[in-house]
Amino acid sequence: MTPARTRMTAALRELRSRTGLSLAALAERTAYSKSSWERYLNGKTLPPRRAVQDLCRLAREPDGRVLALWEMAEAEWSGRAARPAPPPAPAPASASEPGVAPAPAGSRGRSRPRAGGRLLVVLAAVGAVVVTGGAAALLLPRHDAEPRAASAPAGPRCHGGACEGQDPMHMLCGGGPDTLTAHRTTTGARVELRHSGKCGAGWARMWGTRVGDRLEVTAGGPTRRARVEDEVDTESYVYTAMTAARPGAVLRACFRPAAAADGRRECFEARVGGTGATTRPPSPR
Repeated sequence: MTPARTRMTAALRELRSRTGLSLAALAERTAYSKSSWERYLNGKTLPPRRAVQDLCRLAREPDGRVLALWEMAEAEWSGRAARPAPPPAPAPASASEPGVAPAPAGSRGRSRPRAGGRLLVVLAAVGAVVVTGGAAALLLPRHDAEPRAASAPAGPRCHGGACEGQDPMHMLCGGGPDTLTAHRTTTGARVELRHSGKCGAGWARMWGTRVGDRLEVTAGGPTRRARVEDEVDTESYVYTAMTAARPGAVLRACFRPAAAADGRRECFEARVGGTGATTRPPSPR
């Protein structure tokens, strides 16, 4: 299990413990079966985003932090190298009679089935497939399948000014945003400026941080801020709230490390839809 999945699984277990619900009770209150929750809570399977949100709701926990862990785990999961496709099956050799396969090597002298015999063989094979398929359908578990609708991403919940001050994860703006630029601070923390065209808003995120580090972002309007509150935050992404940003707007982020007692900041900016970024030297306040 990857480090990101390990942290996310630990967070899910903590939330489940806080709810006091059994696996069966979780299945009753969500769209996921008891066996599915067992796999999610033991790290055997990456849970759908909706399952994480449902567990946060039951635990009365804001979902931003756990969704940040889920995003890191999902990025590691989807970044695996694709397995090579199996080689195509060889084309069947032509036969002298339609629908009759050539005799295998070493089978000379065997008589070919007559037309009536071939028809009986075909009918018997079709009947076997129908019977086998029906039996398999009866044996398949009905309540262990995960609903397709739960894993399908929903559309954004806001756009433009309606996203001002909102959480990018909660508003479903964090799915496939553009990373305008990335910056490594003098303390080793990483900061990114992100923008969602579907939501018409931008935000900043940081990781590799220390408790007390701060981050703010603006696009010429309100300034949105975030702070690393505890050790859990240091092991995951920490996001600012969103600010409305149209194409051509300049997003500006400033990072203030906890160790900077004089309030010095490291700021950089990027234009929405543009290329490159401008980094400013550390400056007071």
